[in-house]
Amino acid sequence: MSPLIKSILSTRAGYGLTILRIVVGVIFAAHGSQKLFGWFGGYGLAGTAQWMESIGLAPGTLMALLSGGTEFFAGLALIIGLLVRPAALGLTILSVVAILSVHIHNGLFMANNGYEFALALLGGSLAVLLEGAGKLSADRAIAH
Repeated sequence: MSPLIKSILSTRAGYGLTILRIVVGVIFAAHGSQKLFGWFGGYGLAGTAQWMESIGLAPGTLMALLSGGTEFFAGLALIIGLLVRPAALGLTILSVVAILSVHIHNGLFMANNGYEFALALLGGSLAVLLEGAGKLSADRAIAH
């Protein structure tokens, strides 16, 4: 196995990060499914694209597809523990963009559409990015 692939799949983390990884993955996958498919009360790709255009993220369809696809597929990757570092990198970037483009002007708290929730997801994504998938993961099984 090449050193690059081994470093991507390696993990120093235990069961605690496994739990964090799965919970964060479920949240992101659910949010992505709202954007892409309209599940769980979401607006689907067309509605999300229209909203993204309205806040200045253009072209709206591409931005909705990129954000929804990243949330959904990287969320699934976190849930199963496969290629979690690249997935967590994508989710980290996505969270920073969400905080800076949507939530930052509303303050911290969710009651005002602030960045509190996005910041918590950013922290979870960064933890997975730095520590790896944890003991119960496809990455760990492949690396060994």
